[in-house]
Amino acid sequence: MKRYGMMFVLFCCLYISASYAKRVLVTGGAGFLGSHLCRKLLDNGHTVVALDNLYTGRTQNIQALMNNERFSFLEHDVIDPIDIEVDYIFNLACPASPPHYQKDPVFTTKTCVLGAMNMLELAKKYKAPILQASTSEVYGDPEVHPQVESYRGMVNPIGIRACYDEGKRCAESLFFDYHRQHGVTIKVVRIFNTYGPHMDPNDGRVISNFIMQALKGEPITIYGSGRQTRSFCYVDDLVDGLLAMMFDSPDSFTGPVNLGNPGEYTLLQLADIVVAQTKSTSKIIHLKLPQDDPRMRRPDISLAQQELQWTPNVDLVDGLKKTVAYFQDILVSH
Repeated sequence: MKRYGMMFVLFCCLYISASYAKRVLVTGGAGFLGSHLCRKLLDNGHTVVALDNLYTGRTQNIQALMNNERFSFLEHDVIDPIDIEVDYIFNLACPASPPHYQKDPVFTTKTCVLGAMNMLELAKKYKAPILQASTSEVYGDPEVHPQVESYRGMVNPIGIRACYDEGKRCAESLFFDYHRQHGVTIKVVRIFNTYGPHMDPNDGRVISNFIMQALKGEPITIYGSGRQTRSFCYVDDLVDGLLAMMFDSPDSFTGPVNLGNPGEYTLLQLADIVVAQTKSTSKIIHLKLPQDDPRMRRPDISLAQQELQWTPNVDLVDGLKKTVAYFQDILVSH
């Protein structure tokens, strides 16, 4: 009898484990954020399919995952439809840094809009909840500070950033239309500046720029006065927010919800911190401010705290230490 009782307990444990573990599709899975998400999903027992066209994603970001039998990689562009049976979808596919998304703006718009539509069709077919990685850039150059989800933004629809800003805004529209028209379970998060290991050292984002310039002893380039502000969220905190939104919130909570660290820094302050952490002798130089560059950026995360019980834990100094170490390893290996 005791033997059968133990077998029953084992069966229940296996059943519960199997019912929790799901097959998860992560588009943009070889990118900076996507690779961290894939690793955390695997750590939580899920089977993960990473899909990426490698436009900005890099296979070295997911190299450590390749030997995991629950992980697979598909080189595919979300602009093109795909049929793969999955239980959950995280749609992260899109170039996220201005130099990358402005390099081919038509392609960026297609990725945002056609990519969202293709993933929503997949979610509809397999009744899979789907999360859209939207962006703080939907707020444009804001007139409301800090930014709350109810603020509709101030975006230039014909500017050089519009391919990304308006592309993401259109993707949000599609998500809510598929939710209302087809009953698709959606989750929309607006991601504020995120940083950490696996960032592309040449992606043109402010943290990777500053760190690489400081480590090489090159001038640190600040566009404009440097008094414009940004908020920086460490990648581990951000991934925890994505998981909480997808798996821990009720289906009725669609978002959009801000995910970011509300700590606010001027670019001059960020440069000073990076110089101190790298012990660099780099000097700061100022260049012309790009068109439509936001003057301030800081998330109001009250909704995430209330609905997801999520608050970032890693402060900027601690997160930068880990990020600087990552970039130092890159320079040494090259």
